Parts: sequence; structure tokens; C-alpha cells
Amino acid sequence: MLKPPSDILYEDNHLLAVNKRPGQIVQGDKTGDVPLSELFKAYIKQRDQKPGNVFLGVAHRLDRPVGGVLLFAKTGKGLERVNALIRERQLQKTYWAVTRGTPPRTQDDLVQYLYKNEKQNKSYVCPPDRAGALQASLSYKVIGRSQSFTLLQIELHTGRHHQIRAQLSSIGCPVVGDLKYGDKRSNPDGGICLHARRLRFIHPVQKIPLEIIAPLPDTAPWIYFDFDTAD
Repeated sequence: MLKPPSDILYEDNHLLAVNKRPGQIVQGDKTGDVPLSELFKAYIKQRDQKPGNVFLGVAHRLDRPVGGVLLFAKTGKGLERVNALIRERQLQKTYWAVTRGTPPRTQDDLVQYLYKNEKQNKSYVCPPDRAGALQASLSYKVIGRSQSFTLLQIELHTGRHHQIRAQLSSIGCPVVGDLKYGDKRSNPDGGICLHARRLRFIHPVQKIPLEIIAPLPDTAPWIYFDFDTAD
């Protein structure tokens, strides 16, 4: 029996939520590495002894160096309905980030404009009238401090390319390990300290409230914080 390529956090006939690890890719890219979507298709096909192809739709994406809760749809109808929840901003995404800097306020709303440099695969904060600029909005609050780092809880309101990474960098708080956006050094696993902590939404088929939480890494610098009062 194949082992699941990442921890399963929630599963029913319509949805599959997993705890993506930093370094795993969600969909195929130019690296040629096998994405989680294909690995889980193979796992489900063998586990459930399905004779035909397995459907597994990618409901949303996480950057390769980011870990945390990732949602797939197991049916076409489920994917359509999850996509509708995202368009209507009825799927609440909460992230936790460890940053090397301290933000100017203990909590704030960041509403900025970003443009994506395709050649660099990087987004930049820019004036709103710049060609290709898209509004990016998030809210953050400080939920922990250590001697060298700050722990932020982030509610994401829009889903722009590298949004959290670019916006936090713009206020002098690069995510730990994120060399692309200004941190000083990489993490041993090649990931960054940005974690998709929680999804909250109404199940698109069963119409019941769901909260899916991804456990945090048990490594530094995450272990430097007391999480009792967070969330």
C-alpha cells in the first residue's frame, strides 16, 4: 500500500484536505517534479481500489516553500462550489508567519497594490496606477515574540501572487527563510516560515461549517513561541 504523500487532515466524498510540507508542489511545473495532486490520485486509486481515473481538483494553491492546509475537491461539482466560495470570499484563510523584523503596529490592515515580474517570478508593491497592478489586502496581528523573531497571524482577503511574502517584506518583516523577499539566510529544509494554519468555510455540499487546522512544524523557530493564546 502506498503511503499518503502528506498528512490527511480531513476527507469525505467531496473534499480532501492535507497538510502540505514545504518543498512539495501542488501542481506540475517546469521542474518536472511530481505534484501532490498526482501523488494523491495514485494513493486514492490504490487505497480505494478504483478501476478508473481518480478526479482530484486543485481548489487553491500554496507556494512551493510554504506548508500547511491545502484543499482538494474529489468531484467536479465539489470543485465548482469551492471555486465559487473563493470567488465570493466565503472561504476564510488564516496563515501564521515567523518574521525576522517587528511590524510597526501590533495589528493592522495592509491594503496595497502588487505587480508580478514574470521573469523574476516575484511580486512588488507598487502605485495603484501602474500597469498590471492588482489590489492586495490582508490583516495581521502579533501573537508571539521571541528574542529574534515575531509570530504573526494573518487573515488573507485577496489571493495575489506571493502576496503575504511581498506585503510583509514591504513593512520590513520578511518571512524567515525567504531569501527572495529579503531575509538574511535560508532554512535547512529550503522552506520558509509561512504556514497555512486554518481554513474556515461552509461545506459546499453538506452545508455544515468546517474548520480545518494544520499542525505547526515542531522545529525552530516555531518551537520558540507559546501558542496557548493564539488562534
